[in-house]
Amino acid sequence: MKVILEHLTKRYPSRDKNGKDVIAVNDFNFEIPDGKLIGLLGPSGCGKSTTLNLISGLESPTEGKIWFGEDDVTDLPPEHRGVGLVFQSYALYPHMTVRQNIMFPLQNLKGKDKLSKEAMNQKAEEAARLVQIERLMERKPREMSGGQQQRVAIARALVKMPRILLLDEPLSNLDARLRLQTREEIRRIQKNTGITTVFVTHDQEEAMSISDEIVVMESGILQQIGNPQHVYDEPVNLFVAKFLGTPAINVFEGEVKGGRLFIGGQDVLAVSGVEDQPVSVGIRPEGFILSEDGPFRTKLVQVEVMGRDTSVVSEHPDCVSGLIRSIISAENRVEAKDGNVAFELKPAKVHIFRKDSGVRIPYPEQERHV
Repeated sequence: MKVILEHLTKRYPSRDKNGKDVIAVNDFNFEIPDGKLIGLLGPSGCGKSTTLNLISGLESPTEGKIWFGEDDVTDLPPEHRGVGLVFQSYALYPHMTVRQNIMFPLQNLKGKDKLSKEAMNQKAEEAARLVQIERLMERKPREMSGGQQQRVAIARALVKMPRILLLDEPLSNLDARLRLQTREEIRRIQKNTGITTVFVTHDQEEAMSISDEIVVMESGILQQIGNPQHVYDEPVNLFVAKFLGTPAINVFEGEVKGGRLFIGGQDVLAVSGVEDQPVSVGIRPEGFILSEDGPFRTKLVQVEVMGRDTSVVSEHPDCVSGLIRSIISAENRVEAKDGNVAFELKPAKVHIFRKDSGVRIPYPEQERHV
């Protein structure tokens, strides 16, 4: 089931007497393809959870339309939309068994949709098998780990085979190992069911690892949509570049003169065709190549060996993002002359942005290396 958001806007009235309305979602346009998993991504307060609530029907839009396939569901109550919801809080009934928790949505069906107890049991067991908790059916929530409880919540959302599955920060309460396992399970379940799924998170690693496409938001405004790797490699602006990536992109003050990029007076890269101007420069941590004669010289702070990789931590007077983190292979030996370490730069990992708008400026040397 594809979902179309058409000029979707949600505005909340200001609580201040003379204040402006708060716009949580601002003229949002997007088509979620049928059967895909979409990661809705952005910092706290960007409007991603509000967008999810608008899709589910828990919130009503101030303006715009919501379509499920050919059906306009903008004014349809949540219970008639055919959505499954999973929240950060598992919201399981503590006095009920796993079986009873999963069956609960089926017990509220009425009329022609009403099921026999045998049919409800069968559907509950099918949902439990899907999330691999069929052996826990008679346990109560207190007897289960956080990851197991989250699987129960997902099974409960899936038991009615919703048209759309909506996940709002579903992994936030889990430890690092369980987060990794559970996000892999979510991807497997989504692939097996083919249900169109929207996954809301502020964790860019989560979103990029399991999503078919990611949607990056800031202040209620859609910034960029695309395949996760494409968005990482070709961010449309400085906000997207800074938001995606661990460690974060290194940002510098720079200048383009005569088709060359300068950082702190150092001629570091060819950027032919770009007009002369001051720019912001973003260099991904993996964009540095250790080189004794490299054009970009920094002051070495420390070297952190991380097994497969080595993180070279250094400083530069024109770095605006704090310390510089350069990720290189652990096979390289870092030697500092006069306390400095030098690098060549990979054009595909060096982005330049307009100072006024933050919009990325592509250049031929970068395109050839992408």
